[in-house]
Amino acid sequence: MLARDHRITRGAEYKAVVRGGSRCAAVHTVTYVVATSEDRPPRFGFIVSKQVGTAVTRNTVRRRLKAVCAEALPQVRSGADVVIRALPTAASADFAQLRAEVTRCLARRAAA
Repeated sequence: MLARDHRITRGAEYKAVVRGGSRCAAVHTVTYVVATSEDRPPRFGFIVSKQVGTAVTRNTVRRRLKAVCAEALPQVRSGADVVIRALPTAASADFAQLRAEVTRCLARRAAA
């Protein structure tokens, strides 16, 4: 579970990360990262659209992505904003596949 100070909560912040961040695409996810100079913990946001599936499926994917980010939190540099967008194929992915994709992208873009 990600604490409140580790989450992106405003729409404008999501938009800034997606439009201005570096992008890492994979089979099930697209990861956007913006490295800021602020002295604060890294923050994560998740975009899981209706194209992924029903509400139950979307929430399952979102929970898996949150768990992956909670595991990867020590490896992400402070001040980084990360938005992970789930693609429709994420509904059929298991936890290990999502973890491998997200940790690979975070290691390339947001490593401490």
